[in-house]
Amino acid sequence: MKSSGLIDKTLHFLVHNSFLFTVIVMGLVHATLLLIMLIAGVMPLVYLNAVSVIVYLFCTVLSKFGHIMPVYISILLEVSIYSVAATYFVGWHSGTYCFICSIIPIIIYFGSFLFKPEKRWIIALIYTGNFALYIFLYFRFHDEMPVYELSHAAGSVLMIFSSFVAVFSIIFYNTIYIYTSESERNSLEKKNVQLSDDAHKDALTDLLNRRGFLPVMEALMKDERSRNFCVAFCDIDNFKRVNDSYGHDGGDEVLRHITKILRNEMQGCDICRWGGEEMVILMRDYDFAVAKEKMEYIRKIVEANPTVFYNKRIPVTITIGLEENKDIYNNPEELIKVADERMYYGKKHGKNIVIHK
Repeated sequence: MKSSGLIDKTLHFLVHNSFLFTVIVMGLVHATLLLIMLIAGVMPLVYLNAVSVIVYLFCTVLSKFGHIMPVYISILLEVSIYSVAATYFVGWHSGTYCFICSIIPIIIYFGSFLFKPEKRWIIALIYTGNFALYIFLYFRFHDEMPVYELSHAAGSVLMIFSSFVAVFSIIFYNTIYIYTSESERNSLEKKNVQLSDDAHKDALTDLLNRRGFLPVMEALMKDERSRNFCVAFCDIDNFKRVNDSYGHDGGDEVLRHITKILRNEMQGCDICRWGGEEMVILMRDYDFAVAKEKMEYIRKIVEANPTVFYNKRIPVTITIGLEENKDIYNNPEELIKVADERMYYGKKHGKNIVIHK
């Protein structure tokens, strides 16, 4: 697990610093080539590699300041010029043409970020030019004697190193591309889940809203094994007076406070913010007599625990209408309507009461 986390952090770092990493690696590549050419005695390429190292040092500074396009162009030009010069001086069979292949992933990967969709044809044009340069070098130099004849050891080292750079480039940029794609896909899935949750939950209380609650209740009514349940329709008494006296922030705090009470006391039940100050509680596997006792207990708990808002105590009560599921109800709305009517009756006859018939 630790190694997986380390790999993920490393890839995350490389993706977000890919340009800087690229120019640093390319600078190191040319520093290595400088050493190889110095040992082989190919002085023109020693000087050219020294210039390339300086170019990439300058590109490092540009990358840190976010000037990506100049860096992109510098990479393409530098690799193209060096490949031509190296193939001319040490020959086709030295493998320096591999550097042309090594920038193909760079052309595509960074080009997709730098060019807008309507200008992505530029990437194809650059790639075509890169391939044309490869063909030119092949037909121009593959049968021609180089200016400098490398020793077998130096030629082998250069061929292996050039091939390694090309393979590394392909593997590295494909890896970070796959990682980026997977990260974007996972992020999109999380956003879709969040959007789904937002569509089925109330933003203030994080309770289910009607859209999320009704399908749950409908599924229970269709399941013969789960038809024994009760529904309580709750309404906060005099809630408009709370808003008028303490503002809507005070009213919101009352809703959150009562939500907390219901969640603590009605664990295992589905709770819905039906609208405004109305809440509906779905009590699975509750006997009607037990549900009546539980709702009476809830009513007393709410009455005894006022909401604290900016050092002020806001006392509220709730009125509850209760009904159990019966065969006469064909859908959730019919059952909820009966509980709602009983709650409304309680409002008309004193409030702070549980009505169950």
